[in-house]
Amino acid sequence: MVDQLRKVDHSVLKVNQAVIIILLIAAFVVNVPWIVAAVSLIMLIGTAIARPGFFFIYTGLLKPLGIVKPHVLADNPEPHRFAQGFGGVVSAASAAILLLGGSTVVGWALAWLVVVLAALNVFTGLCAGCFVYYWLNRLNVPGFSRNAPQGTFPGMKPQL
Repeated sequence: MVDQLRKVDHSVLKVNQAVIIILLIAAFVVNVPWIVAAVSLIMLIGTAIARPGFFFIYTGLLKPLGIVKPHVLADNPEPHRFAQGFGGVVSAASAAILLLGGSTVVGWALAWLVVVLAALNVFTGLCAGCFVYYWLNRLNVPGFSRNAPQGTFPGMKPQL
C-alpha cells in the first residue's frame, strides 16, 4: 500500500521547534522550572489537537508579517506529531522532576535533551522522533501506520 502524502508546512514545524528551544534555554538560564511545565503543556495540547504547539506564533505573527514564508512539502504529519508528543512527555517529566522531585541535574538534563533534539531538526532537518516513528512502522507496531516518503531516509525532511 502506498501512503497518500499530505501538504505539511515545515515552516510552522521549525518555528515551533525554535520557540521550544528558546523557552527551554531561557528556563534553564533563569532557573524557572514552571516555564518547562508550560512548554510541555503546550506541546502536549498541540499533539492532542494535531497542530504544532506554538503554531499560533507562526500563523498569527510571523507568517502575516512576512517574517517567515511557508515551506510546504508532501509529507506525513503523524511522525511530526509523534515527535512533538514524545518531546512533550520528556519535558513534562523534566518539569515534574524539577518541580516535585528536586533532582535538578536529571530534570535539566531531560530539558536539554529536548533542546538538542529540536535543534538537530531545526539546523539539519533530521527529526529524531520521526525516525523513531518510521522504525516503529517498519516493526509493524500498531498505531504507526505511515511509511517514510519514497526516496527519503526515515526522519529526514522530504525534498520538494
